[in-house]
Amino acid sequence: MLFIKLVIESFLFAINAIIVNKIRTILSLLGITIGIFSIISVFTVFDSMEISLKNSLESLGDDIVFITKWPLIGTANTPWWKYYNRPQPSVNELKEIQRRSSTTEAAAIMFSLRKTVKFKSNHIENASVQAASHDYDKVIYFEISDGRYFTTLESHAGNPIAIIGHDIAENLFEGFNPIGRKINVIGRKLEVIGIIKKEGSDGFGNSHDDVVLIPVQLARTMVDVRKVGMTIMVKALPDVSVDALKDELTGIMRSIRKLKPKAENNFDINEISMLTSFIEDIFAVISLVGWIIGGFSLLVGGFGIANIMFVSVKERTSQIGIQKSLGAKNYFILLQFVFESVFLSLFGGIIGLGLVFIGALLAEDAIGMDLILTSENILIAMLVSGSIGLVFGFIPAYSAAKLDPVKAMRSTF
Repeated sequence: MLFIKLVIESFLFAINAIIVNKIRTILSLLGITIGIFSIISVFTVFDSMEISLKNSLESLGDDIVFITKWPLIGTANTPWWKYYNRPQPSVNELKEIQRRSSTTEAAAIMFSLRKTVKFKSNHIENASVQAASHDYDKVIYFEISDGRYFTTLESHAGNPIAIIGHDIAENLFEGFNPIGRKINVIGRKLEVIGIIKKEGSDGFGNSHDDVVLIPVQLARTMVDVRKVGMTIMVKALPDVSVDALKDELTGIMRSIRKLKPKAENNFDINEISMLTSFIEDIFAVISLVGWIIGGFSLLVGGFGIANIMFVSVKERTSQIGIQKSLGAKNYFILLQFVFESVFLSLFGGIIGLGLVFIGALLAEDAIGMDLILTSENILIAMLVSGSIGLVFGFIPAYSAAKLDPVKAMRSTF
């Protein structure tokens, strides 16, 4: 009961300090407020970005691997000249994987180009033209909202047909039904047979909304595939691990390319988890930067808290003397001022969190991304604020606890 009374009394003293000395207290708490705002705003923005990116990666599926000429993630020491001389994955290699693999549910090859797409006088520049083999829809998930997907015969024959994204359909046809109409892509007229359901952009800015999807066999007659970045995408069977799939694919690719036992792989097999780990490392560095940015403000805020508490001790010296003459122990006085310091610091942290919350609401529409003030970041803000109050309020509280009661009471006169 004594402890609860002590906490309540300290809380009331902190409230009184804010009410009686508004300007002085607010200015002193400004450092805490700015520090918490700086740190938590950085955390909120980049945590939201990290969540968005990870969700985008997860939507691809954690059971898919990508066979490419280049590694998914490189470093400053990566021998790019060696990778440049590697052969591109090919349609024939895809066919061999489909024939030999026992761990594969589906496999497809694709590449992407940025080209202008035209319909009569309308055109869209820099549209994503994706060429893919027939099983692309079995590896990468998307929905057809109108029309249909390629038939097996159309894919293998390379018929002049296309499936377009929602945004392509709206902007290019402006209210006309695209199905059955012909668009001009890389100098070829292609019949639109389907429209992909609107998806919205993911954390990487990727979406099927601005895509023109065509059969890869058709694309091979339109561009020199030796000059594009081909990717073989392989989806594992439900009961097969990614590691087992990678091991089997490595053996198949080495066999196809007739690599000697001691020769290095001239291909890379990448998985989504590699990119996820890379993202986590990047955001760990960003978090450190956030602490550095806000750390200086918190240090200034800590000195502000110490200043408030020294003034508070000075103003209540006689009261401290009376309390000690009535039997109050030193630890009671110490805890009283420490709690008051912690509460004052928490008030600054709460104001900082409030500013972050308001800023997140205002910024969501501007940047087009959901900003989430997570419970973890709220907890961090409260712990940091409380710790600042505890550390910087201890010395003033200790000086109050050590006051001589007789001398303290005389300060009244």
